[in-house]
Amino acid sequence: MNQDTIAAIATPMGEGGIAVIRVSGDEAVPVCDKIFAGKSKLTDVPTHTVNYGYIRDPETGARVEESLVTVMRAPRSFTKEDVVEISCHGGFVSVRKVLDLLLEHGARLAEPGEFTKRAFLNGRIDLSQAEAVIDLIRAKSDRAFRIALKQSEGSLSKTIKGLRHRLVELMAHIEVNIDYPEHDVEEMTNAFIKEKCADALSDIERMLTTAQQGKILREGLVTAIVGRPNVGKSSLLNTLAQEERAIVTEIAGTTRDVVEEYVHVNGIPLKLLDTAGIRETSDLVEQIGVEKSRQALSDADLILFVCNGAEPLQPDEYVLIDQLKDRQVIAIINKQDLPQLIEEEVLKEAFGEDRVVRMSLLAQQGIADLEKAIASIFFSGQVESSDLTYVSNARHIHLLKQARSALTEAHEAAEAFVPIDMIQIDIRNAWEHLGEIIGDSVSESLIDQIFSQFCLGK
Repeated sequence: MNQDTIAAIATPMGEGGIAVIRVSGDEAVPVCDKIFAGKSKLTDVPTHTVNYGYIRDPETGARVEESLVTVMRAPRSFTKEDVVEISCHGGFVSVRKVLDLLLEHGARLAEPGEFTKRAFLNGRIDLSQAEAVIDLIRAKSDRAFRIALKQSEGSLSKTIKGLRHRLVELMAHIEVNIDYPEHDVEEMTNAFIKEKCADALSDIERMLTTAQQGKILREGLVTAIVGRPNVGKSSLLNTLAQEERAIVTEIAGTTRDVVEEYVHVNGIPLKLLDTAGIRETSDLVEQIGVEKSRQALSDADLILFVCNGAEPLQPDEYVLIDQLKDRQVIAIINKQDLPQLIEEEVLKEAFGEDRVVRMSLLAQQGIADLEKAIASIFFSGQVESSDLTYVSNARHIHLLKQARSALTEAHEAAEAFVPIDMIQIDIRNAWEHLGEIIGDSVSESLIDQIFSQFCLGK
């Protein structure tokens, strides 16, 4: 890895109160000293101090910016290298000028995620903690943020390291038994191997049980709002978004395209797709909207099927009910403020009694019942437990499944009285798969791929 000094803008580009330019590397302090004019030289100031002064062009002496410069010397910094953070006025021109001066006087532009990558390669954090950093940035709800925060603090790492430690102990017992069978250490038998593998499998299964919930909290549920025209789909979107995102009129077919909006329902992030009403139509534009609705329907994790409770189910709705029987659906009977004519039993029979929700979007009634129904489908009625060590990263889930498969093979081999030296191969495979989660055994190309997803300056 290059040990050169890197620099990048760490805050979003645009107008703002302040912007931060981050610099890291062995020459971070001397490079910044070349363009900083303050009461003292940065090379002379104590670590973890904030220093007031000006950024100037060393060639002309012209002042470029007023700034506060924070110096953090290795190893007490994010990257475990010398780090300098320059805070100046937010704005396109001023920030760019400061960065250009740094690049002209010894720093190079950092690659995406290179600061976090250096923190990983220098041993400050492991790979799962590094990946949690990007989850913190992309978190779409408070719960997703808290999960990522706990993982960045090492909650998942601690669990994985504990598992690997137990597998190492098991492999050590097997080695002793193979090399010194006369010692018969702790009566290393197939029964002992089965017991230890079963314990490890139990822990992995527990983590995988929360994986779907964690993935939902991390990425959000793609949720399609479907139904006939003018049943209240756009009103539902506006109610959940708490703003007028979609046009609502008495005219059927107002929504011609898929309208997207991120909302939080009981802490669960939903990517809502308000679709055009699904019906047979001769209107070419509406036909395109209906086709987009069908595509959104096929891609959705959750479907909110909205019906008008004030009228009987229509032929188009019966067709839709038949198509949706095997999907994750909540049927919403809207317009409860009017006399009810809908065949509610048909919906209950198709989707289940607990997945039929009565609402009046006009009167803002039934929102709590909808939240409860969503939680019951994806979180067994409980959105959050006291243990927030959710596995939410797709790479981690895949590796846990591979570790589970290897340990299952070891357990089955022990039951079949396969020689223990052969069983050890499966146990080692599980240990290595778990190691890939925290970065103990991972290829350089995978590391590059992971950190390339980060933004500049992180």
